[in-house]
Amino acid sequence: MNLARRTMNAPALAAVYEHAWRPTLFYLASGRTTGTDRHEAVGALRLSGPMKVLDVACGPGNFTGYLSEYLTKGGFVTGLDYSAPMLAKAATDNASPRVGYVRGDARMLPFADGTFDAVCCFGALYLIPDPLVATREMIRVLAPGGRIAISTSYAEDNLFGSASSLAASLSGLRLFDRDTFPKLFDRAGLTEIDQRVHRFMQYVDATKPVSDQA
Repeated sequence: MNLARRTMNAPALAAVYEHAWRPTLFYLASGRTTGTDRHEAVGALRLSGPMKVLDVACGPGNFTGYLSEYLTKGGFVTGLDYSAPMLAKAATDNASPRVGYVRGDARMLPFADGTFDAVCCFGALYLIPDPLVATREMIRVLAPGGRIAISTSYAEDNLFGSASSLAASLSGLRLFDRDTFPKLFDRAGLTEIDQRVHRFMQYVDATKPVSDQA
């Protein structure tokens, strides 16, 4: 396990992640607040009604609980993470009747095809081994007509971007170029693909067509 993943699994980080670690680092990386990201996530996923939502690599549930507030009776958000300390913190700080947490590997999601109306992963794919495998798993468990939304790292395709990627890789982080996720979504048959770049972060969302029964 590399340095970045060891850090994310540390109980000490779980204790400060939601209120200090994430707001500071993500603001530096993107120029955006957690509140802005949460609000945009609701719109990108088109949350409403009794939807079933999956929040992959949910950490301490800082998005999971928030997303559940936009669902009605019968709606439910499942937060999945590999880190036991993060899940323990989520169960303490971000519990609600419409939220549940499960420990699992994003590369082998323990859910049947088409289980969820919306699937998201915010600020974690650059830490997950085989991130493209994990993304394909997210698409697999997304129901036809459902929405997928991610936010992850970004590096420009130039000398500065290459240097940034090299520096990040030393700690176990991965920086993605502009084409990686839009192309993956397109090849998977997704539509309405939209991408926004903010500094070193990219936000990508798309729809799984109703005709796609895969």
